[in-house]
Amino acid sequence: MLRRKIAFPLAVFAATVGVMALQKPLFMAWYAGEAAATGAGWRGWFEVLGHGLSLDLTVAGYVTAVPLLVVLLSLWVRLPQRLWRALLTGYFALVALLTAVVFAVDLALYEHWGFRIDATVLIYLADPKEAMASVDWWLGVRQTLIAALCTAGILWLYRRTLRLFDGEPLGVRSAAPATLLFVMLAAFDFLAIRGGTGASVANVSKVCFSSEAFLNHAATNPLFSLLSSLGDNEDYAAAYPFYDTETLDAHFAALRGDDPAQRPDTLLLTTRRPNVVVVILESFARTVMDEQVGGEPVMPSMQRLKGEGLWFENFFANSFRTDRGEVAILSGYPAQTRTSIMKLPAKSRTLPSIARSLAAEGYATSFAYGGDLNFTNQAQYMYATGWQELIWQRDLRFAGADPSDWGWDDALMCDWFAQRVIDLDAAGQPFLAGLLTLSSHKPFDVPYAKFENEVLNAMAFSDECVGRMVERLKASPAWENLLVILVADHGYPYPKTLPYNVPLRHRIPMIWTGGAVRAPGVVETYGSQIDLAATLLGQLGIAHGDYAFSKDLFAPEPPRKFAYYTFNDGFGVVDASGEAIWDATSDRAVSETAPGLLDVGRTMLQRTYRDMAER
Repeated sequence: MLRRKIAFPLAVFAATVGVMALQKPLFMAWYAGEAAATGAGWRGWFEVLGHGLSLDLTVAGYVTAVPLLVVLLSLWVRLPQRLWRALLTGYFALVALLTAVVFAVDLALYEHWGFRIDATVLIYLADPKEAMASVDWWLGVRQTLIAALCTAGILWLYRRTLRLFDGEPLGVRSAAPATLLFVMLAAFDFLAIRGGTGASVANVSKVCFSSEAFLNHAATNPLFSLLSSLGDNEDYAAAYPFYDTETLDAHFAALRGDDPAQRPDTLLLTTRRPNVVVVILESFARTVMDEQVGGEPVMPSMQRLKGEGLWFENFFANSFRTDRGEVAILSGYPAQTRTSIMKLPAKSRTLPSIARSLAAEGYATSFAYGGDLNFTNQAQYMYATGWQELIWQRDLRFAGADPSDWGWDDALMCDWFAQRVIDLDAAGQPFLAGLLTLSSHKPFDVPYAKFENEVLNAMAFSDECVGRMVERLKASPAWENLLVILVADHGYPYPKTLPYNVPLRHRIPMIWTGGAVRAPGVVETYGSQIDLAATLLGQLGIAHGDYAFSKDLFAPEPPRKFAYYTFNDGFGVVDASGEAIWDATSDRAVSETAPGLLDVGRTMLQRTYRDMAER
């Protein structure tokens, strides 16, 4: 009897380790192209299994804790066997379902996010309807089937272990020493949960072993990654303690862009008070813009506009998500690693914004989106930061058309927005008008069939829509006094094997066009989305002293001109001298080709989180 009681939790532990370990070759097989690109071969597969075992043991320790407690209680408490087994079956069903769902969701998300699932997903699940709008029918069905099959398989395995369970109590004489034995087993289980006897407890960095980020990601247990990140970075001031306060302030003083003495040394516009249009282009990656299929450019409109206006050659996104990209563009505020300030209303409403700055100068401000601006708390953020009017899916109707799952497509919205700008111009009041496109967002459901690749096809569709919109504006009286800024919200993993943390992944187009632009040209200066605010306001002669992180790209140095971006677990910095990429999980530089850039990134990251703590 005692042997069976001991064997049962050991079997549960072993079964859980097996389930967690099996996920790794399945993940590697699913992303076989990325695995092959690392050049690690079959050795890499075994290294992933071996290094990933530490977190698998930790998860197994957590899962085994409840069966251990049940067995310990059964030494003393008499309950019907059926009741014990029903309780354990229910528990195993929950474990199986959670494990399977996390695995299936993670399998789908990694392609787009470039990191294993963590608490970031909860931001988007707060609006489940809108989150699901980006999931095409087949993807939803496929991942649901994967989750169901995994749940069934895991539960079957646990039910096999349940055969070993014996709920019969022992006599007092036998129960007492058996209790001591199970306390010892619980101690070993606690060690597994803790991650060993060393000073370092279980964390994601324990599985890092390679300079190839993909292999480290493959070794990461997705369930551990999710659960361990749920409370991350609540103490923002202590999140990234690279420097003491005095040193941090000294470093940041050389980088900040809010020096009132700074004035642009190049005037790009024919007027100080143009009407301003900001078009945020969903997922318009530089790699896609530069792509050709059969010698034909995927984005001919952007290529044409690039030559007609001011083209920013070395421009980068600050993050990998729309909500963070919007804040960077509209507020000049850096993206965060594992959170989004847009989802923190008490803090986001205190941010500076282009809308608020221009509204103070007498501009009417209006923002439009074909989808739902409640998604990721966009509406709250925009209203709080000076956008006077928001127009989105609920406000619009188009005869003979129905919205897609994500919203009104770009053909409808770009045509509507062009007329909107023309009408605003006719009203006579200076205005700032914003538009966020959406058709180049997954599931890439567009009424268009130019390319076989669904990503390129959707991008080409949006490009054509934007091109027609600009041409319509060009043919209108509004064009003469108009500044149109075309800028992507973030990059896109194209090609699929493009690493998530390299500068090219975050390189995006930005074009300034319109009748208010003095002359076309190419801007070689390095910058990122956070620099748009100060650069624009500088050209308008409007003070930007509340934009500490935003640099006027046309102001004489200092400050240093560089592009800064974050990803889920680190940052990148790039300028004309080179690049630096730092991975927070392993606490090391993945790449550092120029002196000083690593300190720039550390300063920006730490100062961002300290600023969040102070808001």
